[in-house]
This record gives sequence, structure tokens and C-alpha cells, in this order.
Amino acid sequence: MAKKELTPMMVQYQKIKDQYPDAFLFYRLGDFYEMFNEDAIKGSQLLELTLTNRSRNAANPVPMCGVPHKAVQNYIDILVDQGYKVAICEQMEDPRLAKGMVKREVIQLVTPGTQVDVGSENAKSNNYLTAVVDDQKNHEFAFSYADLSTGELKVAKLTTQAEFVNELVSLQTKEIVVDTDLPESIQDTIQKLGILISHQSVLPVNASVSYLSQDVDDDLMKRVVKLLLDYIQATQKRSLQHLKRAVIYEPSDFLELDHNSQYNLELIRNIRTGKKAGTLLWLLDQTKTAMGGRKLKQWIERPLVNRKLINQRHDAVAVLLDHYFERNQLQDELIKVYDLERLAGRISFGSVNGRDLIQLKASLKQVPKIKYILEQIADKSFEAMLKNLVPLDDVVDEIDSAIVEEPPISVTDGGVIKDGYNQQLDTYRDATNNGQKWLAELEAKERKITGINNLKVGFNHVFGYYIEVTKVNLDKIPANRYQRKQTLANAERFSTPELKEKEALILEAQEQSKTLEYKLFVKIRDDIKKSIKRIQDLADAVASIDVLQSFAAVSEEYRFVRPTLTTHHVVEVKDGRHPVVEKVLGHQQYVPNDVNLGEDTSILLITGPNMSGKSTYMRQMALCVIMNQMGCFVPAKQAKLPVFDKIFTRIGAADDLISGQSTFMVEMKEANDAIENATPNSLILFDEIGRGTATYDGMALAQAIIEYVHNNIGAKTLFSTHYHELTVLDESLKRLQNVHVGATESNGELVFLHKIQPGPADKSYGIHVAKLAGLPEGLLHRANDILTNLEQQADKEHQTASAPKQAPQQAPEQQTSLFPLEQIDDKQAEVVSQLKKLDLMGKTPMQVMNQVYKWQQKINGD
Repeated sequence: MAKKELTPMMVQYQKIKDQYPDAFLFYRLGDFYEMFNEDAIKGSQLLELTLTNRSRNAANPVPMCGVPHKAVQNYIDILVDQGYKVAICEQMEDPRLAKGMVKREVIQLVTPGTQVDVGSENAKSNNYLTAVVDDQKNHEFAFSYADLSTGELKVAKLTTQAEFVNELVSLQTKEIVVDTDLPESIQDTIQKLGILISHQSVLPVNASVSYLSQDVDDDLMKRVVKLLLDYIQATQKRSLQHLKRAVIYEPSDFLELDHNSQYNLELIRNIRTGKKAGTLLWLLDQTKTAMGGRKLKQWIERPLVNRKLINQRHDAVAVLLDHYFERNQLQDELIKVYDLERLAGRISFGSVNGRDLIQLKASLKQVPKIKYILEQIADKSFEAMLKNLVPLDDVVDEIDSAIVEEPPISVTDGGVIKDGYNQQLDTYRDATNNGQKWLAELEAKERKITGINNLKVGFNHVFGYYIEVTKVNLDKIPANRYQRKQTLANAERFSTPELKEKEALILEAQEQSKTLEYKLFVKIRDDIKKSIKRIQDLADAVASIDVLQSFAAVSEEYRFVRPTLTTHHVVEVKDGRHPVVEKVLGHQQYVPNDVNLGEDTSILLITGPNMSGKSTYMRQMALCVIMNQMGCFVPAKQAKLPVFDKIFTRIGAADDLISGQSTFMVEMKEANDAIENATPNSLILFDEIGRGTATYDGMALAQAIIEYVHNNIGAKTLFSTHYHELTVLDESLKRLQNVHVGATESNGELVFLHKIQPGPADKSYGIHVAKLAGLPEGLLHRANDILTNLEQQADKEHQTASAPKQAPQQAPEQQTSLFPLEQIDDKQAEVVSQLKKLDLMGKTPMQVMNQVYKWQQKINGD
């Protein structure tokens, strides 16, 4: 539609839409939010709405669709969850009083990173909005993130792009804010991760930004915090009083775990399902509050490296374990605490309602009880938390005196404020209540005068108050008693001068009552807003207490023990278990294992058949370290552990289809990451390094990596392999020790013992595992025959190579031939020649089987 053909309303719509070209514009029209043009076409598909047209008789009708304003949040959530932005455009004046077009403007831009209304399924998860600034001159990044629903605000300086990408993936951010200086190559990497990129221009400095960044003294970090806050202010257009001052963090302040290690170890997400079930978080989460659940997740993702803080958490868990009854009382009180962090956020945003304030009051009433329980334990490990457990009696009293116990959801329709709180409000309510009483008396009086028993006095928003009489009773109305007001199919509605007068008084009282009640609610909300910092400190203390009681409860249920922190580079784990696997299998079926890495041992070379438990053994060691440094007890009978600085893992066969990297390339990159960044205080887990290439290549790389880690890094390393040839390395590498997972044969069947034993494995049992997988019996017999021949051939070559050199007794052909010379023909000679040249170690078993089959066909003349 040409500009000159646009109606005034569509001119206004288009002007606003031009300011938000990358967002769906929800344009308020009466009781609906409407979308037009491309927004309507795409929105109707995504939201499953009926697409209609505005000005359908015009030459170019405008596509449109809409959603009810009372249900708008559901539709916003659907779009934002799919990675879109939604601009909410409201009517800024009463349409009844407006002259000309009603003034409208966008009051909020909801984006994937700024969404604060989360459902119950996401209550224990953060929604982080991130920002990055690239200092290309000094080759470093400033990185910041915030959760608008909780007020958390952090900033860091990162030295590599890999560190930056790791933070993005670990935080599971859905949106990142960038400036115009960020290179396109980095933006391409971000887009491949499926993260929405938003751009923000520089805004003038304001007091709020200066306050929130006052603890940041680095110019680059100040710049990224300002970029993030500018975007938040530009999109949210409201108070951000609940945001906490920016906290600087260093990745090295925590046990460093890249996102690949978090993924491989299934800390937060199950590899197969992507869900929480089957993860360490799933096992440890016996928190009773939403904020406790979020803090647990943060502690899992960022374990400590500070020995003193780790011991403080261990002390607290030990105290709670020793005080069973107090712990149960604590859990009972925590269950009654609502999400204080997000309640504080809604108060600041101005989106809080009466029910939220009742939840706040109920939560604050639990604080003195929680504090009393902890004081009864009287342990210094809770000192910091007790300091912040300050009862907010003033907030409780204000809510208690003002808000009814069961308020409605809406804060503008009345019924939120208690009787007796405000004299003027009571006067309005009295007038309304008396008016209702008068109307009831009027109905009774008119029924008596007219003799019409079903006469009724009613009300609707269009015609106001009326007297309704069915048509069959119209002849009973005394002449000139009523004034006709409305005709219905089966009745007539009337009024009287007296009713009109009373109607004006009642409606005025009701309207004034609602207006005054909303003003009172806003004042109460603003008063509570002054206590947001105290509420947040309280929430942080309650969340920490909740996580610690969860650790105690889990430790008791699954028989975890307190580890001993050693200053020596020694690992001694007695009867260690993988806690998640044990929970799934059951305690009776799980086989525990020791891990011993003394000061004179840095590498355990683990051999054994597939499916025997090598990967589980390695993972349980990593989880033991992580749980220890989170402050939790560990799944073992006894444990002595140092404080590790980093964990590196190369476990499982993963490729990276986004960047087009094969499994082997990913394997080499992860190995290189460990080699470049590990220190003597790190833990390295390498599972089957080198399997993604030819046998000799893979074996050579595996040995070189083992030697490099042993000679140049000295990190504690668990290295599992199927290359049995590598087990001889214990002769040349003094800090390497061979261990294997036991297995035995019983009546031709393979039995896994799942027990780590000293020394190398005697064989790989590959065909046995294939049998367990269900391969055809004939195929397995054939594979066994081929294996026997190959082993015999290898033995002959070994004997030949090790025998004293002397003049051969017979022709070389006879020594290596599989056939008597007097019987050999041309076809068989050709097979022998090919066999001599066959790169046996460079072939897969299936390739060997295929080749042997071809030889068989050739020899048999088929």
C-alpha cells in the first residue's frame, strides 16, 4: 500500500515498526494486540492464528492477526523461545479522552536474553544475556553477562577466542550484544552456535550505569558492562534497581572445565537426551527452593580452587550430616520459601502483583526460623550466611497490614488492599456496598409493587443499571412508572430517575475505589523496592544454605564421604564409584574401584575390552574431583585428593558438523587443548586417542602424546587404549603404571568383572563383544578363523625376526608360504604375493575379512 493510501492508524503503526525492524510488533488496539503485514503473515504461522485482512475492500488489503491482551504473555513466550524479539506497543492515553489518534509507544522489547517471566520448568535455570567487546590491538576480549530475573551481573577479561566461546556455551546464552567493532569471523562463529546477535549503539553515560560498574577499574571491562547495560535499558525501558553491581571474575578462580568436558562428563545435560535426568545435577539436586537449584547448577559449573573455601563447605556439610533432626527442620522451612531473587526482580520491574507480595511475606516469615535452626547448630562454617539472614520485619509488616491474604491476579481491578488500611478507600467501598444493598432493596420493592416475581435489577458495562421485565409481564407494569432503556428478544429493560442517580454514585465510587487502590498498591511496591538489596542478600544466603543441605542429604543417602585435601600431588581413592551410574544400576550391582596416583605416578595406562567400564572408571575420577571442589562429599569409601586447577577430557566419539570437522579432527583438537594448557596440577582423561586414523598412525600419536604428557607436563592422567603395544611404555616411562579392567571367559562366554587390576590386559576380546552385540553366528566364526590366522602369521613373523641370523635352510617362499610348494599354482602364488604386501595393521577387521574372502574365491576358482 502506498504511503498516501495509509490510514492515520497505519501511518502510526509503520512509524513505530520502522524503529523495530527485527522484532514482531504487538500493536495494542482495544482488547487485542494486532500484527500487520509481514509480521502478521509470519506470526500467524508461528502462533497458529487466523490470518485476516484490514481494509479488505481496498486494492491492497493489509494482512493482520491478533491475540487477546489478557493472554499475550503465552504468545510472547512462544516467539521468544524460538529466538525472536517482540516489541510491545501500548496505548499511552485513554481512548475515550484522546483527541485524534491515540498516542502509542513501545514500552518493552522482549528478547531471548531479557525474558524474565519463566515457567516452573525453568525456575531452577538462569537466562543469561551476554555481551562482548574485542580489543584486537591487545588480542583480548571483555565479556559480561547478566540475568535480568535475578539481578546477577558479572564481567571478565578473556585472552583467547576459545575462552570466549567456552563461556558462551557454558552459560547456555541465547543472545549476545555486540558493537560494530566485532570482526565478522567471530560473529560467524557465534551464529553457528545458534545464538542471537543483537547490536547496540553507544548511549550517553547515566548514573545507573556508573553505579553498577563502579567496582570495575579496567577500561575494556567498563566498556563491555556499559554495552550490556545500554542494551538492557534500551529494550526494557524501566527501573533496573534490582541489578547488582558488576562483579569481576577470573576463569582461573575456579576449576577450569571447558564446555566439551562439561558435555562429556554429563554434568548438566544428558548426552543422549539433552535433559537433566541422568546427570550429576540430577543426582545432587535435593534443593527445596528455585534459587537453591540455580546456585547448585552454578557450583557444579564452577567448582572452587580455593582450599579454604572448599573446607568451609565441607565443614558445613559435615555439621548438617551430624544434625539429622535440625536438617529435617531446615528442609521443612526452606520448602515454604518462594523465589526471593525473582520476586525482587519483578518488584523492580513493576510487574509484581498482590499474590507475589503475599509470597514475599510468606518467604520472609521463614527467615527467623531458618536462622534459629542454624544458631542451634552453632557452627562457624555458617557465620557468613547467618550474617545475611536478617529478618525484614518492616517489609513483612507493611505487606501484612495492606494486602489481602488471597488477592486477585490483576492489580487494577480492585480487591487487593485490606479494609481499614486507608480511610478514603473504606469510604468508597462503603458507598459501593450500600449502593448494592440499595439495589437489592429496589428489586424487592419493585417486585412487590408490580407483582412480577422474576423482575430483576441488573448491570452491564454498556447500559449501566437497569430493571428487566420479561415480555409476558409487560402489561403488569403501572403506567408511566418506568422509562424504556433497551429491548431484548424476550424482555424489556427500563430505568427510573432514582436508579440513574444511584447508578452515578455507585459507578463513581467503584471507579474511584479502583484508582485509589492501584495508587496505594504502587506506593507499597515502591516502598518495598527500597529493600531490594536486603532481599537479594537474604536470597543468596538462603540459596547457599539450601545447596549445602542438599549435599548433606545426598551424601547420607548415597554413602558419600568427606575427602581429605592434601597439599601433595597424590590421589588415593578407595572404592570410588560413578554416582550417577550407581544410582541407575543400584548399589548392589555397581562394582567400586580404587584410583591410586602417588607422587611417583602421573599416568595410569588402562587397557581392557570394550564395555568393560574403562570410560566409567575415568569419568568417576573426574566427578569425584568436581564434587570435592564444589564442597560436596564424594562417592567413595575413602578419598585423599589434591586441589586440581583444570580438567581436560577426550572421551567418546564426537564430531563437529557445524564447522565440518571429523571425529578424528575433534579428537586431535581436544588433545591439543590439554597439551597446550594443562599444568602439573591438572587432571587429564584421554579415552582411545588415535582410533580415528590408520592403526600405525593412531598408535604413534597415542604413544607420542603419552610421552609428552609424562615428560613435559606431569599432570595426573588416565589414558585408556586398545593399543596393547603401548603397555611396554612402563619400561621407559617411570611415572606410568599399567592397569586393566578384568574380564574372563566362562564356557566360551565373556564375563566382565568391571574391576581395575594391576598390569596390562592379556587380550582385547573384540569378537566376544561383537557376540554380545548380536552379530550373526556365521560371521563370528569366520572372524575367529581370520583372527587365528592373523595371530599365527604374527607369531611366525615375530619368531623369524627374533631368530639368530643364519643361512636359510630352505627357500624364503617356503618359510612364508601358506601352501606346500609342490601344490601351489599361479592363483595361489598371487594370493601369497598379495599377503606378503598386505598392511595388516592398517586395515580394519572388516577390510581384512573382505580381502580373505576374495582370496578364498580366487583359490577355489569361483
